Amino acid sequence: MLIATVGALIISTSGPLVRLAEVSPATSALFRCVYAVPPMIVLAWAERRRLGPLRGRPLVLAWAAGVLFALDLLFWHHAIGYVGAGLATVLGNLQVFIVAFAAWAVFGERPSNQLMIATPVVFAGAVLISGVFDEAAYGADPMLGVLAGVATSVAYAAFLLLMKAGARRSAGPLAHATAVAAVSIAALSPLFGGADLTPDWPAHGWLLLLALGPQVLGWSLITYALPRQPAALTALLLLVQPLTTVALAKVLLDENPSLLQLTGCLVIVAGVLYGSRRARAQPARTDAEQDEQVPKTSTV
Repeated sequence: MLIATVGALIISTSGPLVRLAEVSPATSALFRCVYAVPPMIVLAWAERRRLGPLRGRPLVLAWAAGVLFALDLLFWHHAIGYVGAGLATVLGNLQVFIVAFAAWAVFGERPSNQLMIATPVVFAGAVLISGVFDEAAYGADPMLGVLAGVATSVAYAAFLLLMKAGARRSAGPLAHATAVAAVSIAALSPLFGGADLTPDWPAHGWLLLLALGPQVLGWSLITYALPRQPAALTALLLLVQPLTTVALAKVLLDENPSLLQLTGCLVIVAGVLYGSRRARAQPARTDAEQDEQVPKTSTV
């Protein structure tokens, strides 16, 4: 739990770093992955020496996760442009509910009644963030920001579930997923406004920090924790990210969401916390239990 929480704190800097880079969404998504691949190869090589090569089903799942991670980044970086780093990160973390219900079908981790009750409450919070009832809504296009944020959550949830299904390893699957994400972003970038392959400084510096901090260190910690605890619990711990990002966006970027939008943030967080109460009480599985479970129950 501590490792996942630290990872979530590190990736909470992603949104502000994307804004500070001041490049197109596809450009920031692409370089975030490209710059992260070399150090991830080193980590994967060290893991390979201990556990042997990554083959078969875990490798295929990592490749599939990479495609979904590409979509996650492309949608989310667009959401940042539409509604700011703070609100976009809150919207992206609607994945908590998607993960919980999908984990029920895939891993047999049944969601609680509280989570089912909280689901419409959380989406009401997303409506408040959209600015439908708010003339003072923050963002260039809050409605498109919500749509891009929901799309982010779907891709994000699928990525987390596929990474969880890859069993005990973390560095190898994450390296493969990031490399595939880089190729996928390059291929899909024309559909998302195109990518600039020659950004200037200091944009390169911010993108390098984005790659080495959130992408390499943050996600390495999170993917290490994923197979060692219930998927819904990991998703809950990742709520540290949007709360911290909203604060950082206010301090570093002077983002000022309206009162209704901030209320929507609080509604989402309160709903997720209530809905995930049962997940917090579940014990983490041991590595041996996880290794036994994944091949038998996963249908991803």
